[in-house]
Amino acid sequence: MRFKGLDLNLLVALDALLGEKKTTVAAQRLSVSQSAVSGMLARLRVHFEDDLLVPVGRRMELTPLGRELAGPVRQLILQIQATVSIRPTLSIATTQRHFRITVSDYSVPILIAPLISRLHALAPLMTIELLPQIENTAQNLRRGETDLLIMPDEYMDPGHPYAVLFDETFSCVVWEGNEQVGETLDLDTFLRCGHVAPRLGRPGAPTLVEAYFEQNKIARRIAVTTHDFTSLAPIVVGTSLIATIQTRLAQDSQARLPLRVLAPPVPVPTLRVCMQWHHYHDADPAHRWLREQIMAVART
Repeated sequence: MRFKGLDLNLLVALDALLGEKKTTVAAQRLSVSQSAVSGMLARLRVHFEDDLLVPVGRRMELTPLGRELAGPVRQLILQIQATVSIRPTLSIATTQRHFRITVSDYSVPILIAPLISRLHALAPLMTIELLPQIENTAQNLRRGETDLLIMPDEYMDPGHPYAVLFDETFSCVVWEGNEQVGETLDLDTFLRCGHVAPRLGRPGAPTLVEAYFEQNKIARRIAVTTHDFTSLAPIVVGTSLIATIQTRLAQDSQARLPLRVLAPPVPVPTLRVCMQWHHYHDADPAHRWLREQIMAVART
């Protein structure tokens, strides 16, 4: 179908080319040959009277027009996808949908595991893909590369709707055989002992609570750094190390490991965990149903 002289089938190819900036990767994304994508690019160049993609050294870059088109074309594709996904009635038991959720490993045992159990019973044909919480999460949401973000409210994109799931406090965990820590954790002991701390992404960036300690000049001795939250508690077992982690994760870890959960010797800000989605999904019944299930699990 043509509109204003453009074959509308080329819009999907244009979106892939502008997003990937490589004909080989765009071909993989579209499940066609590289020669077919090259042919589509040639037709697009004729229509727009612009190269759109040009070689710069050993890589391809967008022309000024290509950069100008990238955002609107991506939004158009997302709107089309959201529109064609809408059904007049929704039968959850027979709905076949695949959702991508960007979430930290902390939320997996606390929120996602009970959610999957719930979906398994109510929507057995619905599939979930968990994506890591790394850089550019807001951009991935805007580009439609993830369907939901589950992250602290500090990372919410003001341009899209979101909902608060729950508030989280922080606790310290120590091995139950740690004789350096008494029944309560005082500041002197907290500063004297070594600590396990997470560093997320590449390069490893401090988490919100780690940044809080640094900003308030609480100089801990970091003995071990790790790339996630769920490895913190197991690492302290058999050592005199301390880990400061989310209270729900601390309690979940204590149920499986020989740990003590103690209040931090300094006040730590509360973490507010939120769920965010692209505004194009507001009217999508299946997407809305999934959000309702996440909210229901969060309330428990």
